[in-house]
Amino acid sequence: MTNGQFKPAKDRRKKAPVKRVVLSPDAKRAYEQLVQERDARDRDYTRHLPPDKAR
Repeated sequence: MTNGQFKPAKDRRKKAPVKRVVLSPDAKRAYEQLVQERDARDRDYTRHLPPDKAR
C-alpha cells in the first residue's frame, strides 16, 4: 500500500510561540548566584526537618 493509508497521524495542535530571553553576562551571573543561594537555603532548611516532611 503506497497511498499513505497507514502513515502515522499528523500532530494537529498549534505550536506555541517560543519566548527566548537574552541576559547580559552580569544579569546571568546574578541569577546564577541567586539560584545557588536559594538551593543552599533549601538544603539547610530541609536538613532539619523529619524525613516525612522533607521534599
